[in-house]
Amino acid sequence: MKWAGRWPVSFLGVVADPADSAAEVTHALARARLADVPALTERLMAAIFTDNPEWTDYSPVPKEDLWEGCRQYLERILQILSGEVSGPDGDDVAAAIGRRRAEQGVPLEVMLRTFRLGGRIAWEALVDQAHQDGADPDSVLGVATSIWTVIDGLSSTLSTSYRNTELERLRRDDQRRHAMVEDLLAGRARDIAFAQRTAKELDLPTGGRYLAIVADLTSDGGFALRGHQDALSALHFRSVWQVRADSLVGLVALEQRSKDLALDALRPLARGRVAVSPPVRGLAEVGLAHQLALTTLGTSSYGAAELVTLEERYPEALLVQSPDLAQRMLESQLGPILELPVKERDMLLDTLAAWLEENCSTANAAVRLHCHRNTVLNRLHRITSLIGQPLYGRSAYVSLSLALSALRLRDGLRD
Repeated sequence: MKWAGRWPVSFLGVVADPADSAAEVTHALARARLADVPALTERLMAAIFTDNPEWTDYSPVPKEDLWEGCRQYLERILQILSGEVSGPDGDDVAAAIGRRRAEQGVPLEVMLRTFRLGGRIAWEALVDQAHQDGADPDSVLGVATSIWTVIDGLSSTLSTSYRNTELERLRRDDQRRHAMVEDLLAGRARDIAFAQRTAKELDLPTGGRYLAIVADLTSDGGFALRGHQDALSALHFRSVWQVRADSLVGLVALEQRSKDLALDALRPLARGRVAVSPPVRGLAEVGLAHQLALTTLGTSSYGAAELVTLEERYPEALLVQSPDLAQRMLESQLGPILELPVKERDMLLDTLAAWLEENCSTANAAVRLHCHRNTVLNRLHRITSLIGQPLYGRSAYVSLSLALSALRLRDGLRD
């Protein structure tokens, strides 16, 4: 190699002069190394697996696939540096590697480490080439700037593609999970194969007892149950939760734990209407449990902040299930009273409710209503004359109690 001052007369067969730019030197060095990509790939493969195993978690990737990815990456570095292709931002090779490794489950940190190792190997190859060709040391410094700019750009493209793929995969997983829970709520778990597959996917037992929980949408746009997952997890309950347009639905596996333990954890968290089904047997019955929880929710007044169970609301649940029949019964039992002026109507209804709740004891009802016993008797006689039927007897007790419950449900009132 002949030198003119510090500059070689010939550089890769091209006459050089002081006007040669670092970019031209970079292009020439990279073109000279393109043929050596297979050998550089072997060096990168060796470098990958000689360090801490935590940083080389390529177990999901077949060796041939990994080798080809390394080859494409090293080749793309040299292609960009040689000017054959543009880049590195948005490079299709780096983006494809990022997508594939994300789908295979390789950690992003592992990929970025591989890109850094590949950049180092490519840099060392260019330095060797520069020594062989007698390149000007100042020009080689420019090569260093170029190569690490390329590595940074390719790494950025890799990261963006990887994260976008991960987000898409999470969206697909969420959609699949959402569909599975919806199928459970629709009763598809009566199919044993579906139940077993879904239980594995959602980490739930196929057998054992389940609760279904429905929490209403609140006025602030949230749901009436908050902090529920942490509270249940702390007690080692397994559960899945589904967000719907107007409610939050949960399935809680009781396994060997008591229902009351779960309810005690959830009840203080209610910020609106929350309803719980009775325990059902296995995933096959969670569709029924969901329907029972929805029915129970209908027994809770709008604006209430409470957790209610079907066991606490069986009479009201029967009314909710048959709204037309409930309205007819209300009109039949209390119709004449409801037509009275508001003040008299409310006084008679409060008296009837207190008397029934005090086991038909006039004296106890008077204490509760802060009035004389005879006043209660007079009001009861007035009610009897208005509705045209006696107040005593099991049938009257049941009918009047249900009618009062139907009125509270209709008007959104509770005791």
